Amino acid sequence: VVTGEALDDEMKDRIRRHQDERPSTWLVHEAPRDLAGAMRALADDHFVVVDCVSFWVANLIMDGVSAEHIEQQAEALCAAIMRRTTDTVVVSNEVGLGLVPDNELGRTFRDTLGRVNAQLCRATDEAYLVVAGRTLRLT
Repeated sequence: VVTGEALDDEMKDRIRRHQDERPSTWLVHEAPRDLAGAMRALADDHFVVVDCVSFWVANLIMDGVSAEHIEQQAEALCAAIMRRTTDTVVVSNEVGLGLVPDNELGRTFRDTLGRVNAQLCRATDEAYLVVAGRTLRLT
């Protein structure tokens, strides 16, 4: 399940590289906004990779969706994932380790994504932080 959108040339190139790197046998479902709905619509016997929550949150923020509503949608996403009987891998970014952004949009994105990531971690069996190619299991 992919959430990025090709809104400019750089993203078009980024998406094309991802497409080239994916096995041709993978099924791809685009869900830039309704991620919970996409998860509910997928066959339960398919292993799913969601790439990525960061773009999903950014898409919603850029559409003017409130942080509170995004967090409600994240709860629906967690519920949809927890109902699945086959594994689901969710990819996100940690954006709260650096400087506090100097503008409201940046702070809203950082804070909302942080809360959504925390929601997803609470709803999962396992969570990992990957930094510089090293993996740390979170408990």
